[in-house]
Formats: sequence, C-alpha cells, structure tokens
Amino acid sequence: MGKTINELKVGDKDYFEKTITETDVYLYAGITGDFNPVHINQIEAEKTMFKGRIAHGMLTAGLISTVLGTKLPGTGTIYLGQELKFTKPVRIGDTIKAEVEVIEIIPEKNRVKLKTTCTNQNGEVVLEGIATVLAPKE
Repeated sequence: MGKTINELKVGDKDYFEKTITETDVYLYAGITGDFNPVHINQIEAEKTMFKGRIAHGMLTAGLISTVLGTKLPGTGTIYLGQELKFTKPVRIGDTIKAEVEVIEIIPEKNRVKLKTTCTNQNGEVVLEGIATVLAPKE
C-alpha cells in the first residue's frame, strides 16, 4: 500500500533491488523488439566500447517504475514523466538498486517530483533522473 499526496513528505525514500539475468535481457528484447547485438550477441558486443553484452537501459529504468507503482508513492500512482541519464552500463549479473526520493510536492496539481537513482552492487550510479507522478488522493 502506498502513500497519498497528503501523507508524502520531502525526503521520503524507498527502493527495489534486483539482479539482472540473461533471461531478463532476452525477455525484454522479445517484448520490445530491441535485438541490438550489444544486448544479445556476445561476439558482436565484445567489439563495442563495452567489451561485452549489456542490459537495455530502459530495462534498468523500468525498475524505477516498480518502486513508484508499488512502494512510493505506491498503489494508485500514475507515472507522468521521467528524465533519464544513463551513466554506466548494466551487465548481466549486476544487482541494481532502484531508489526514489521525494524532492517536491505540488499539492494543488496532485503531483510529486522524485529523484530517481539506480546503482549497481559496487555503489556506482548507472542511471539518474527525475520522475513526475500523479499521487493517489486517497
């Protein structure tokens, strides 16, 4: 269960953590149609600046949606927008922590802005940005 607009406070935080598997990458490619070799072909990916396969950036970004829709604000939240910056590649086997923090509450519009950050198991930031959501009223 989540928080309503009136229960939220600047500084509230929550997170979701997941280890990215090869299955995740293949399923995401199948669902979206993004079969870029950097994601699914080890031999071709080794020729890139990443020297191996990486997860889709939007797969990582999707973990933010998990936090927003199930934890903070939670059930009833409507995702309105997201600014993203991908700062490091996510590799198969990385454990990603997607964290959100309330940075602004706009009660008259029922909107909340949240800092969004994904880090890997080494504490390195792999994604950062700002989300805007419509928070539950009740």
